[in-house]
Amino acid sequence: MALSTPVTSVADICLAAKEAAGPLAALGSDVKDRALLAIADALVARTPEILEANARDLEAGRANDIGDALLDRLALDPARVAAIADGARAIAALPDPVGETIDGHRLPNGVDVRRVRVPFGVVAVVYEARPNVTIDAAALCLKSGNAIVLRGSSSAIHSNRVLAQIAAEAASAAGVPDGAISLVAGGGREELAELATQDGVVDLIFPRGGEGLKNALKAVATVPVIYAASGNCHVFVDASADLDAAEAIVLNAKVQRPGVCNALETLLVHADAAAEFLPRALRALDAAGVELRGDERVRAHAPAGVAVAEATEEDWATEYLALTLAIRVVDSAQEAIAHIGRYGSGHSEAIVTRDTASARAFQLLVDAACVYVNVSTRFTDGGEFGMGAEIGNSTQKLHARGPIGVRELTTFKYLVEGTGQVRA
Repeated sequence: MALSTPVTSVADICLAAKEAAGPLAALGSDVKDRALLAIADALVARTPEILEANARDLEAGRANDIGDALLDRLALDPARVAAIADGARAIAALPDPVGETIDGHRLPNGVDVRRVRVPFGVVAVVYEARPNVTIDAAALCLKSGNAIVLRGSSSAIHSNRVLAQIAAEAASAAGVPDGAISLVAGGGREELAELATQDGVVDLIFPRGGEGLKNALKAVATVPVIYAASGNCHVFVDASADLDAAEAIVLNAKVQRPGVCNALETLLVHADAAAEFLPRALRALDAAGVELRGDERVRAHAPAGVAVAEATEEDWATEYLALTLAIRVVDSAQEAIAHIGRYGSGHSEAIVTRDTASARAFQLLVDAACVYVNVSTRFTDGGEFGMGAEIGNSTQKLHARGPIGVRELTTFKYLVEGTGQVRA
């Protein structure tokens, strides 16, 4: 099987993936889908083995005091394993993007030109703490015809190893070439640098992690990189907002899972809604265990018994990934948009409003991968968008932006057909 072959170095693993990439790109949808369903079944069948490995990682994580947010990302339970398997099944049910005609036309000389989707070839995914990415990324790459080299962090080494082994074995048994799914152990920065410099072998790298990982790759990468970057996300409660909806959206965006990139980090409230909205919102957030940091006008509306610390300039620029929230009162939608433009990371931004003009201005002027009107930012997710799963959320503007699913894991080629035409 792919992971039990004798290759050990990063270069050898990448070369094995390169050898698998050609046959994999030519596989029919039936083989790829059969492999994905086999992976899902194997995950369910081997759940005890997965949880045993994950328990070892969690024990080490607590001993190393990695923090509640990372522990939450790291943790697996039967429901999460089942959800990962369901994601693989959902990806199997998606249309195969490979070979899809994007557009085409006939030239005046009778030559037909078509643009069709093709795999990248070898995709490397570098990620921190989240063992679910092992399967999500492998499944997305398999569906899109790409060989994948996985490089998880040391904090999830046991979980990643068993998950990758399960995926590789199930895929190989279903007819996928050996080497199509492989795992780099998760060693130090030297290993990362070697992976990021496999020119001509690795076609694209997706890092999924914090700013430290992003900066480490930026310093060394010679292979193209699409960054799944941080999320300093905002919700703006406009003057005309339905306050019941606003409270529900704010609580969901902040509290449901605070350690993820689409969670709310700064709440902006229109001055005309502040007196009515802030006391109830602050009370609800405080009851949910959120540490509150606000400007002077926010603190003036704090109800008795609810502590709101003074927000600093640093708070506006911080992705907390925890139950901490910065809050500011603004005088207009334009001021909210300007604040987001200055401090936002281009990930996910939301407005709660009943004013069509404010909603339209927010959609047009906020520069982010995902812009929401009357919806929680927590929906920025490949699964929620109907993609089955995602490798990450890109905040870049070239090639892929937002959730990266099977279509975003393809490039294209032009197929040109004629009847003997030559250029004059």
